[in-house]
Amino acid sequence: MTPSHDSAYKKLFSSPELVRDLVMGFIPDPWLQSLDFGTLEKIPGDYISDDDRQRRNDVVWRVQVDEDWLYLYIIIEFQRTVDPFMAVRMQVYLGLLYQDLIRRHDYLPGKRLPPVLPIVLYNGDSTWTAATDIQELIVGLPEFAARYQPSLKYLLIDENSYNDAELAAKTNLLAAVMRFERPKDPDSLVEVIDALILWLEHKPELKRTFTIWIGAVLARYNQKGQVLAKFNDLEEIKMTLADRIESWKLAFKEEGLREGRQEGRQEGRQEGEGLALQLQLSKRFGSLPHEYIAKIGAASKEQIELWLIRVLDADSLESVFR
Repeated sequence: MTPSHDSAYKKLFSSPELVRDLVMGFIPDPWLQSLDFGTLEKIPGDYISDDDRQRRNDVVWRVQVDEDWLYLYIIIEFQRTVDPFMAVRMQVYLGLLYQDLIRRHDYLPGKRLPPVLPIVLYNGDSTWTAATDIQELIVGLPEFAARYQPSLKYLLIDENSYNDAELAAKTNLLAAVMRFERPKDPDSLVEVIDALILWLEHKPELKRTFTIWIGAVLARYNQKGQVLAKFNDLEEIKMTLADRIESWKLAFKEEGLREGRQEGRQEGRQEGEGLALQLQLSKRFGSLPHEYIAKIGAASKEQIELWLIRVLDADSLESVFR
């Protein structure tokens, strides 16, 4: 059975090389980049909470930060959709990790807890709009009570923030993952595979993991439901892509045209609703001032629909746009 994309993605990040390249290529912090990633150790992400409920993180690693075996724990969560309460989830995961360390007496002298770096790696299509600080989700309080509100920030790494040229300039496994997930064209897929073949020449296990993951990604791209053979190595994937490159280019072109038509239809509907609103307002309140015409032109579809509803009962132009 072909593994799902998500399970293959987690398998990728069960390799220390991906965690190292995440830090080295996408977290511009000299101290973090100075750590000895040869000490990376994967930690089980399954916990039993105090209410006997089982919870699971995506990936948890730890890395040594000094000679006294102090560790920094790294929680990595993978998101393909925007979760407005992601900060709350990350705080829950952090609490479960600490509970597990306490239960196993795996803490520092003086019963101090190790530091944790929470990371959200986002590879969805829409813009990430969720708060990265839990305090942004909590209603503000006066100074005294505000001191006792929870505090947690997570580090967001958004694949949408990088273009293909930026990623191609990096000799970095995570950059290759991002390029393959968001290819500018079919040729760039082959470029990524060529780079991986070179970088993973002496790492057969990681090379096999990438083969499985790429097979799962290609299953998403595959057009007309054609069955893809199970790939045994990256060289075989490269040969398959080379044989089908023209049909893949056609598929990319058709997908782009389809998205363009959908976007055009949506813009056309919005423009039509804006004109309808202007006509109704002119009929009820006379000639529209330029400032209101400009406001309608810049408004979202949802806002125009709200104004169309208000026109029915409004007693003045200002009350429509209040």
